[in-house]
Amino acid sequence: MNGNAIMLFPLLFPLIAGIIIGFQKQEKQRNLLVFITIAIELAVVVYLAGGSNTLVVWQMTDRLSLAYHTDGLAKFFAVMICAIWLLAAVFSFEYMKHEHKPARFFMFYTMALGALMSLCFSSNMVTLYLSYEYMTLLTLPLVIHTGTVEAVRAGMKYLGYSVFGAGLGLMGLFFLNSYCTSTSFVPGGTLDQGLLGGNGSLMLLIYFLMMIGFGCKAGMFPLHAWLPTAHPVAPSPASAVLSGIITKGGVIAIIRVTFYLVGADFIRGSWVQTALLTLAIITVFMGSMLAYKERLLKRRLAYSTVSQVSYVLFGLMTLHPIGFVGALMQVVFHAVAKNILFLGAGAIIYKTEKTYVDQYKGLGKQMPVVMWCFTIASLSLIGIPPTGGFVSKWYLAQAGLDPAYGTLGLVGVAVLMVSALLTAGYLLPIVIDAFFPGKDFDDTKLEKKEPNYLMTVPLVLLSAAVLAFGIFPGGLMQWILNISSVIF
Repeated sequence: MNGNAIMLFPLLFPLIAGIIIGFQKQEKQRNLLVFITIAIELAVVVYLAGGSNTLVVWQMTDRLSLAYHTDGLAKFFAVMICAIWLLAAVFSFEYMKHEHKPARFFMFYTMALGALMSLCFSSNMVTLYLSYEYMTLLTLPLVIHTGTVEAVRAGMKYLGYSVFGAGLGLMGLFFLNSYCTSTSFVPGGTLDQGLLGGNGSLMLLIYFLMMIGFGCKAGMFPLHAWLPTAHPVAPSPASAVLSGIITKGGVIAIIRVTFYLVGADFIRGSWVQTALLTLAIITVFMGSMLAYKERLLKRRLAYSTVSQVSYVLFGLMTLHPIGFVGALMQVVFHAVAKNILFLGAGAIIYKTEKTYVDQYKGLGKQMPVVMWCFTIASLSLIGIPPTGGFVSKWYLAQAGLDPAYGTLGLVGVAVLMVSALLTAGYLLPIVIDAFFPGKDFDDTKLEKKEPNYLMTVPLVLLSAAVLAFGIFPGGLMQWILNISSVIF
């Protein structure tokens, strides 16, 4: 082992703390341990973001190792994930009172954060693959937590799709090890034309299969079906992080393989770029249409994730600096907004046990804070200023309008616009029914059902972030531009 040993802390600390939390039966002590663990994790990640660290844990061969480093991309994802993970945990302290075995939930919830940090800070493809599988195994208990037949089936579907997708990534690793000078992540890529020889067409096919595999976790067609099955059956805090954060695990893997191993220049203008842009466009439209038709709120939000994360994939597959900026902006704003929506859905279920969208008339009077936060997140997903979602979608559209993409770029932008309209169609009616139930609706007998501060404070803080980054996007934009400038 060499380098900076502090790199191991954000990877191992949640794992060890999670095991201790699992044996803590006292609710207050357990919640305090969870909060302190994630807060310390966030503080350490912020500290690591201020420097450059590298740690080789295990040198397997001269080309393969288990190693970690802190580059701009790793810091970006790690800080975002820890901040949201902490707020969702605070919400969970109240929500999990009506779920069985909360200690088990918080054990795996805390341990999963360590897997995500391992994924973020992975220095090479071997480490990323192991972390990716580690993340799947530790989030599976969150999906099947309720123990119902439906939850177990959904969990097995989640596991099957995830392992198959990761398997495609592992297959690609064998080829990358042969055709790259190194499987370590280097901006611009390490693919060597001399080693590749006449196997360029084969490498394009392998890269395409890897993108399909890692696109599974991101909810991209055709391996998207696990997502609308798994999210509705999990406890709402788990649904929130599965949708807002875990899907970004696939995005991290796609970025690393595309821009740090294979290289954008190798893919640009090929059939693979066209195919992946097409799949992203299809997924954006399909997810929006399915969400529009769905009546169960959590499944509607899950289909929305299928659509919204593919906005990110569309931006990445333009292989354009502006598209890359738009994609990472969308990563942040989708993660924040979708956590608000799923946590809001959880608050509604916790206080009213209502799960279908046609049951929410008058909720704006009963739960005004929750529904105002829900409204802000909805506006962001649609892309209405001054919310953050407008900023990310603006840059994605700018990238798609580049003449280099021709008709496909125009189709992509058109689908983004149609998807925005569909998003308005499946989210705004919920808001309208909540605040304007109609003159025939008697709201005089409605009782206040606002949840306590453990639920409302995280929602308010996340909603404030949506507005703050929408009005003042400069700091976040500069951070992303710094990452982009290294790659392009």
